[in-house]
Amino acid sequence: MTNIVISGACGKMGRVIADICKARDDVKVTAGVDLFGESYSDFPVVKTFAQIPERPDVIIDFSNPSALEPMLDYCKAGGVPVVIATTGYSAEQTEKIKEAAKVIPVFFTFNMSLGINLLAQLAKKAVSILGGQFDIEIVEKHHNQKIDAPSGTAIMLANAINEEAGGKYNLVYDRHSVRAKRDQSEIGMHSIRGGTIVGEHEIIFAGRDEVVSLKHEAHSKGVFAVGSVNAAIFLAGRDAGIYDMNDMLG
Repeated sequence: MTNIVISGACGKMGRVIADICKARDDVKVTAGVDLFGESYSDFPVVKTFAQIPERPDVIIDFSNPSALEPMLDYCKAGGVPVVIATTGYSAEQTEKIKEAAKVIPVFFTFNMSLGINLLAQLAKKAVSILGGQFDIEIVEKHHNQKIDAPSGTAIMLANAINEEAGGKYNLVYDRHSVRAKRDQSEIGMHSIRGGTIVGEHEIIFAGRDEVVSLKHEAHSKGVFAVGSVNAAIFLAGRDAGIYDMNDMLG
């Protein structure tokens, strides 16, 4: 049995994770942390990490970047592994996550979906074959309440492509103020916000007289919650270090 604390327990994703855990017999939510929330299930919800009643085996974090430092302080002090699924971190915060991983196990990825991680692998394969002959554009769509743009997943996909290409691409987020032809070293990044779109990501490889498109659609937040719970079970008891979906999938 893996005992879990949910950071951001009263948010939409926190509640989905709680429901998923309740339906499984290999995990148990022992507490939640949420500054603005109250208990809604059979586990207590506290406002700070210091108030967690007992040390968990792992924390799953779907909260807000502002909660990062107190969470990492708690985890480092108690040797608690953490699955970080929140997005929108600054470069400085990402460095703090990497520093924490020197003393605790940290599962850190921009997207917990198995399908998205397959999409990243397919994109790497595509760029290895298509090379510099095709222009690359990434289009992501999310609901109108999402704050960060482009999405962390879109950046993850661009980074995977750039890794395969030896770092030759630059990410271009906005072209409206630049009157110039598209450079071959660009990956265009485009964000759409509207309605209740859970998450769509499309990678477009546009060549001479042909276009190859790779696309993933998430129809429910459940795909991310299931992935995070599986990551928590995987992470519990691991050595210190940074882990991601590739490690879990072997």
